Parts: sequence; C-alpha cells; structure tokens
Amino acid sequence: MLRTLLFLLGVIALVLLLAAGTVVSQARQYDDTKTDAIVVLGASQYWGEPSPVLANRLDYAAELYRQGVAPVIVTVGGAIPGDVTTEAEAGEAYLERLGVPAEAVLAIPKGRDTLTSMSAVASRADRQGWDQVTVVSDRAHLARSAAIVQALGFEAHVSGPAYGDGSLLTPEYVARESAGLIRFHLWDRWHIASDLA
Repeated sequence: MLRTLLFLLGVIALVLLLAAGTVVSQARQYDDTKTDAIVVLGASQYWGEPSPVLANRLDYAAELYRQGVAPVIVTVGGAIPGDVTTEAEAGEAYLERLGVPAEAVLAIPKGRDTLTSMSAVASRADRQGWDQVTVVSDRAHLARSAAIVQALGFEAHVSGPAYGDGSLLTPEYVARESAGLIRFHLWDRWHIASDLA
C-alpha cells in the first residue's frame, strides 16, 4: 500500500514538473513568425481603460503589428456585470490611440477566459481566412494558450512582453499555469475535440 502511494505521488510530482518545465520553456520563446492575425487575450479593464496588464499586452501586440507579423490585431474578452464596455472594445480603442489603423483592429467582445475567447475567434476564422494566429498574453500563460489554440485547429504561435506588468514568471503564476495546463490536457481538450467532431 505504501509503495503504491509513493508511486502515485511520484507520478503526480513528475507530471507537475513536466508541466512547469513546459510553462517556463514556452515563456522563454520569442516567436515573430508571420501569421494571419495577432490575437490579444483579454484582461481587466476599468471604464474603458485597459488595466496595466492588458495595456502591456496591447503595446506588445502593436509592436508586433508594426514589425509586420500580421495585418490585423484581434482583441477579445467580454464584460462582467457593471462594466460599461468589454475588454475587447477597450483594447480596440487603446490600439487606435496608439496609432494602429482602425481597419487593422477587430474586436470580438466575447469570452470570459482563454478557452471561450479563442473559441469565439475560431468561429470567425473561416470567414476571415485565418489559419495561423499569434496569440499575445503574459509569458507564463503562453504554454496553455498554445495548447488551446492548437486544439481549436489553428497553427499556433505565441508571444508576450518580456517586461512590464504581467511579464514576471513568479512561482505562483507558474504553479497556476502548470495546473491549468494539466487540467486542459486532462479535461478541456476532450470537450473541444467532441465539439469539433
């Protein structure tokens, strides 16, 4: 009995270490491959003003756009009760203030998390002709984002700001994203597969 318990604990520890290694390894990649669209994952906004974390993602996405990574930036994210606008709309307005042309920004004001936001993007992909996307988020979040994007049928590229709000690979953030990555592979991924079937 003790041997079995120790074996199970060893397996759990190995899975956690592998997940954490994937999170950290992906966070250190800088992918500037040319794609069809740059998708900025949502974060908090306050009365139409992006939070520092969201603003940092948007600044980085604008930089990728100017480098020619993709011809369009897609902002995603819905609203919570009491909001006067959505994360996507706040992001769209912010990018236009940065000088990104209005025709190069598309807001998809849906999604309460990465999976539902990217599912909303996937539902627009055929109409827009997107096969490859660059997802911008916090660096610790890139591994799970890549897994979700690939499961939805895109060629996935991910990137995020190396500095500023949300960019630090703190132990808490890595642990949270490692757990999220494991959950995605054990649970969410199979729901996506059944929905796409």
